[in-house]
Amino acid sequence: MVKKVSKVKAKSKTSSKAKVQTIEELLIQVGLKVAKRGEGALFVVGKIDYKPLVDQNVPTFNVYKNPKLLESLALMDGAIIIDENNMMEAYGVMIKSRKTIKNFGTRHSAAMSAAKGDNLVVIVSEEDKKVRILRKGKMIMQIDALQKNVEKEVSRAVNLLESVGAGAVGTIGTSILAPTLGIALLPGIVLFGSAYFIGKNISKWGRKY
Repeated sequence: MVKKVSKVKAKSKTSSKAKVQTIEELLIQVGLKVAKRGEGALFVVGKIDYKPLVDQNVPTFNVYKNPKLLESLALMDGAIIIDENNMMEAYGVMIKSRKTIKNFGTRHSAAMSAAKGDNLVVIVSEEDKKVRILRKGKMIMQIDALQKNVEKEVSRAVNLLESVGAGAVGTIGTSILAPTLGIALLPGIVLFGSAYFIGKNISKWGRKY
């Protein structure tokens, strides 16, 4: 019985991990398109308090089935909220910022406030054309939309990111404010955290792939 329970838990954990990787990849790809248009955006997957800035006239939809609509809504002021079932819950909303980040705007502050618990946050900067991923209050990855063919490497990068684990990366103070502390994982893609730990996992990942 113990072995069966353990197998069920392991299977559930693997399924959850795959789900996170899939939504991360989708939002990064949409974010890259937004960045290349010179616009900014903020996506939050999970539970967060927010206030709609616009009337919610667009019915909820599965973001996988309509990424183009997701991209269009992302161009509006405010954040897009996606629930745990990958359904667009709200768009054009304001997230109350509990933290401020020097030299960064309100979107980054809202992103930091939203990156709590198990929430996944993807922020697109219109200033530097970079897409940043935040988990558990930490910025864990940065993708440069101006890097040629960077979208082709997103799947590999997300796979490694989940292999390393969000809990092993550096805090927002060492990543957003000092991006040079990150490791250039692939052209245009930077992973933040302990150089030793990440390097060790990259080595294992490289042998696997």
